[in-house]
Amino acid sequence: MTDAQQTRIEPHDTGIAARLNWLRAAVLGANDGIVSTAATVIGVAGVTNTLTPILVAGTAAVVGGSVSMALGEYVSVSSQRDSQEALIAKERQELADDPDGELAELAGLYEEKGLSPDTARQVADELTAHDALAAHLSAELNIDELEVANPWHAALASAAAFAAGAVLPLLAILLFPAGIRIPATFIAVLIALAITGALSAHAGGSSRRRAVIRLVLGGALAMGFTYLIGNLLGATGIA
Repeated sequence: MTDAQQTRIEPHDTGIAARLNWLRAAVLGANDGIVSTAATVIGVAGVTNTLTPILVAGTAAVVGGSVSMALGEYVSVSSQRDSQEALIAKERQELADDPDGELAELAGLYEEKGLSPDTARQVADELTAHDALAAHLSAELNIDELEVANPWHAALASAAAFAAGAVLPLLAILLFPAGIRIPATFIAVLIALAITGALSAHAGGSSRRRAVIRLVLGGALAMGFTYLIGNLLGATGIA
């Protein structure tokens, strides 16, 4: 095999889709942490330059957001896992009750994908002999029994990603001098969103430019609105 032929062969990693999903989820979690925390602290900074209320609001946003992300991801992935496990149990029972019917069904699925009846039957026979359950889960349901989602992993990853993203605007608003605190935080957040947008697009193989523009514009609008609201509340004396 020549080097040119080797470079044209794509790696077939059964876990690559799952890892890409985890990466995209982590980037999205970080984006949520950046935007929501930045919007919170800039909104409070629009009312007062005192660091204590800014720190309290920012810390509450980080903790509350992390817990909310973890809980939401846990519930979502738990529901997905329950559905997958129910489908796996159902398929296992069908194989036990009617193995010949399931074999014919598997062969039919491969015929629908373009194989001749003889070839489809041979493929179904060989895959059934190797691992009947895995063959049916893959062909019928596109499920890998070994890659069923773990809700605890998803919850912890989402919370960690959110907290990691949230740290940047919180540190920026606290560390910059009062005179440039808001614009400096604004710029730092937009740069961070541009980076995470580019990473997310790279992971998904989509346009980096569109992803960056969407995130930067969304983040700018969120911070602009909350700063405006903070200013209005401060001006009216409600705060």
